[in-house]
Amino acid sequence: MSIDQAQPVSGDAVDAAIAGIDWGKARHREVTWHDPAIPAQVATKLSGIDYMHALADGRIPAPPIVGLMDARLTSVTPGAAEFTLTPNESHFNPIGAVHGGIICTLLDSAAGCAVHTTLPQGVGYTSVEIKVNFMRGTTLDSGDLIARGWVKKAGRRVAFAEAEITDSLGKTVATASTSLLVFEVP
Repeated sequence: MSIDQAQPVSGDAVDAAIAGIDWGKARHREVTWHDPAIPAQVATKLSGIDYMHALADGRIPAPPIVGLMDARLTSVTPGAAEFTLTPNESHFNPIGAVHGGIICTLLDSAAGCAVHTTLPQGVGYTSVEIKVNFMRGTTLDSGDLIARGWVKKAGRRVAFAEAEITDSLGKTVATASTSLLVFEVP
């Protein structure tokens, strides 16, 4: 039977399939963050590379999305940025693999931060397009995921960047190409 021929199962079939399953105790995790407006204001007073270095070494608190994903900004150099994410169950989709949205967000973060390293004081950016290629699924067995982003072209109004995620064996998990709008911060 092909996917387009699949028929929904009856409620009785679902009930029978899950009968007697002990789901165990619900898991949870706590996410904390600082007011994101304060670091954003600091960003207007520093060059992109200085701001990114301060984020990487913890002198400026990470944005809430980094804490939500439990990722770490591990390296920045002019035109490049690297994040590490250790997959955990809170990243999983319904089939037990890291959700594609987590992968996409990690790629977007690496590419965007790479662009940020090239910007002068008072200039910001935002993603306007991202194209992601998912090459393999990731689970807890994938180990640390390393997302590396690099600038392809830093224009005055639009920047172009790419990013790649590899697993602990060095296998490519996903790649992305992005376009980012560059603008003066008011």
